[in-house]
Amino acid sequence: MTISICVNRLWKWILAKQRARRLKGNEESHTPFPSDNLNHVQELPLFNFEMLVSATNDFHLSNKLGQGGFGPVYKGKLSDGQEIAVKRLSRTSAQGLEEFMNEVVVISKLQHRNLVRLLGCCVEGEERMLLYEYMPNKSLDAFLFDPHKEGLLDWKKRFNIIEGIGRGLLYLHRDSRLRIIHRDLKASNILLDKELNPKISDFGMARIFGSDEDQANTNRVVGTYGYMSPEYAMEGRFSEKSDVFSFGVLLLEIVNGRRNTSFYNDEQSQSLLGLAWKLWNADNATALINPMIYKPCFEIEILRCIQVGLLCVQEFAQDRPTVSVVVSMLKSEIGNLPPPTKPAFTEKLIALERDPSKCFQTKCSINNVTVTMVQGR
Repeated sequence: MTISICVNRLWKWILAKQRARRLKGNEESHTPFPSDNLNHVQELPLFNFEMLVSATNDFHLSNKLGQGGFGPVYKGKLSDGQEIAVKRLSRTSAQGLEEFMNEVVVISKLQHRNLVRLLGCCVEGEERMLLYEYMPNKSLDAFLFDPHKEGLLDWKKRFNIIEGIGRGLLYLHRDSRLRIIHRDLKASNILLDKELNPKISDFGMARIFGSDEDQANTNRVVGTYGYMSPEYAMEGRFSEKSDVFSFGVLLLEIVNGRRNTSFYNDEQSQSLLGLAWKLWNADNATALINPMIYKPCFEIEILRCIQVGLLCVQEFAQDRPTVSVVVSMLKSEIGNLPPPTKPAFTEKLIALERDPSKCFQTKCSINNVTVTMVQGR
């Protein structure tokens, strides 16, 4: 199939989708992607279905890299030898269809060394696929939370990952031509290249902000247990500071090596945030550090990261730093850091978080806000 035919089909499909969404009505308080931002689709490289069938060995199970709300992800190799990752939209996933649109519109406009690169897409019949650069080391969670692999990430590598995520987030919020709120920053959405450099991925839930927008509201919260800020989880309000909260959780997970969600059966601490705050208050923050990465020569730098993490997870959005300030803090460009106050979710987790197994891909209602919880891989 020629490129022009593929472009024509994709363009017709997008226009039809827009008309359907207008008829259905906008669920959110702002338009997530203005129609004039869709013009870039015509410039996106398109691949035919047969080529991807061949590249993935007919989407063989041995090439499957993972599964998300969008659908399965496969490893593939093009005829020129280039390795790729192929996201294949699940035909039964309404969430996946919306995420496909978001990914096409958002990430194709972005280019940064700490963001995963979109290579093209495929739209044929009912097939919808996105092609990305292949990340040989998969995702950060595969290292952090695997007792057999966590030792491969020493502190220098972890700090490089923290800084890289911060740079990527700063680009999304301030330095790209669009202002983008990711809304689903977590360990499984941080991919690692062959040198273990981080790249933020999965923009299916992202939202574009106008230059005069500071926050937005939604009646349908979609996010991952343990990473969502309280104002987003409880009230549907999101902003740059929502991403900052997620970054803070991720930073503390990188330092400690345990998931924020792994504490729900622990009577002493109901979350990693609660443990971090308790140890910080007791002037014993070094006890939070994963023993496998601790060395006295790194202690000051790691403690600084813990403090930055706690500042990022403050309960109220206005008390959290911006990403630009966070990056400066990590670089020690800001000398004396402000003391953190009690972060969110330290004493009592919200009801839907008490049993994560009940929240996997399910919807709950809190304060008239529909919440879809997606548990991390």
